[in-house]
This record gives sequence, structure tokens and C-alpha cells, in this order.
Amino acid sequence: MSITSEVKYLRALRTSATHLKSGTIIETDAPTDNNGKGALFSPTDLAATSLASCMLTVMGLKAEQKGMAFERLQCSVTKVMTSSPRRISVIKVTVEVDEDWSEKERKLMEHTARTCPVSLSLHPDISQDISFIYLRDV
Repeated sequence: MSITSEVKYLRALRTSATHLKSGTIIETDAPTDNNGKGALFSPTDLAATSLASCMLTVMGLKAEQKGMAFERLQCSVTKVMTSSPRRISVIKVTVEVDEDWSEKERKLMEHTARTCPVSLSLHPDISQDISFIYLRDV
């Protein structure tokens, strides 16, 4: 098993994470409500955003397997924190789909998204409020 990443504390509540295989770097900052500047993603922002990223990734894989169109999708993510203890309490993901999928394809893709590895890895106390908006129906 190889190391995935290395994370270093920079200073002033900031970190730098390097993905060892690609060299990609992500820096984080503490949020303003926790003594940071809020100038970058916070670690909990990344956790919430990872859910949406994972959902789109596995949906893309499923679309490739099924020969489905998969080009016009995006997610908005809202993270809700609680204070005692300080943790993520709700992750709301709204998936906007601008594809002409059948009802059967929609159900398949929604199930695929809701069972992505990040979703299944999150603690059950974190509410996952996931909704889909089909722009061609609007």
C-alpha cells in the first residue's frame, strides 16, 4: 500500500496537501468562524465537496459503461456545521442535469450517485440531503 498524500502545516491555520502520484497541491485555510481567514477551502469544505466530486465521478463511470450522454452536469454543495461537538451535520448536494435521460436512466444514475464511495464512508450522523434537478423538465 503506497502513501496517497503528504500534508504539511504552513502557519496561521493553513495546510498544504500534496498528492504524491500527480504532484497536485491543495491548500486549506480555517474558516472565518473558526479563527481563519476563510480564503481557501477549509478541511470540512473539502469533505463536503468530496461527496459531490465522488458522485459525479461514479456517475461518469456508469454513463461510460451504459453509453449514456454525460457532459452537462454540475453540483452545488452546502455544508452545515454544528458546534457541540464542532462537526459537519448536513451536506446538501444539488445535482443539475442537462441531459435527455429516460426515467430508467435517471433512477440508475441517482442510485449510483447516492451509493458512491464517499457517501458510503461518511458517518451516519452526517445527513446527506441529495437532490436532482433535470433542467430539460424545467
